[in-house]
Amino acid sequence: MAVLPGSPPVEVHLKRSPRARRFSLRVSRLDGKVTLSMPLRAREGEALAFLRGHEGWLRETLEAMPDAARRPVGLGSVIPVEGRELMIAAGTGRGVRVEDDRLLVPGDSATAGARVAAWLKVLARDRLARASTHYAGLVGRPYSSLALRDTRSRWGSCSPDGRLMYSWRLIMAPPAVLDYVAAHEVAHLVELNHSPAYWAVVDGIYPGWQARRAWLHDNGQTLHRLRFQD
Repeated sequence: MAVLPGSPPVEVHLKRSPRARRFSLRVSRLDGKVTLSMPLRAREGEALAFLRGHEGWLRETLEAMPDAARRPVGLGSVIPVEGRELMIAAGTGRGVRVEDDRLLVPGDSATAGARVAAWLKVLARDRLARASTHYAGLVGRPYSSLALRDTRSRWGSCSPDGRLMYSWRLIMAPPAVLDYVAAHEVAHLVELNHSPAYWAVVDGIYPGWQARRAWLHDNGQTLHRLRFQD
C-alpha cells in the first residue's frame, strides 16, 4: 500500500505481477480503487517515482469518474444504514427519522437524496467521533481533529499531526466495520505505517479485524455506487 500525498491524499494499492513488464496504473470504474501494477523485481522506490510522475493524470481520472454505474437515491430507494436496509419514504415534520424499516424524509421529493445524505453525515460524525475517542483512549494517544469526506480511494486516514479523516459512507456499513476503520486509523497515532508493530496495535485494540476488512473489500463498492444528489 502507498499513499500519494496531496489534497486529498490518494491510497494506491501496489500489486507485483509476474506478467508485468512495466509499471501501470489502473482506476476501477466501480469504486475508484487505484492499483499500481509492477514487475516482480521492481523496487518500490521506482514504483513511487512512477506514481508521482503520473499524479496529474491520476487526479484528473478520479475527478472525472463517471456516474453511470452509480445508483440515484430518492423516495422508494432502499439503502443500508448501519448495516440495516431501510426504504426511503415521504415523511412529515422537519427532520429525517427512522420508523420501523423506513427512513422518513419530509419536504420536496426532489431533494430527498440530498436530505438523506446530510442526515447520514451527521450520524456518521457522531458514531465515528465516539469510536475514535474510544480507541484513542485504549492506545493512550489523543487525535487532534476529525473530518468527513466522500473519498472513493480510501475509507480513512491519519496525518502525522493526529488529524483523522473518514469517508462518511462508513455509516452505511455494519457498526463493527465502522469500528474497525476507526481502530485502524487510531492505531496510526502510535505507528504511522503498516509495519508488524502497527498491526500489533490494531490486534490489541480490535481483535478479529480481518473479517471487517474483508467485508469492506467485498461490499465497499456498493456504498460508493449510491448517488444522493446530482
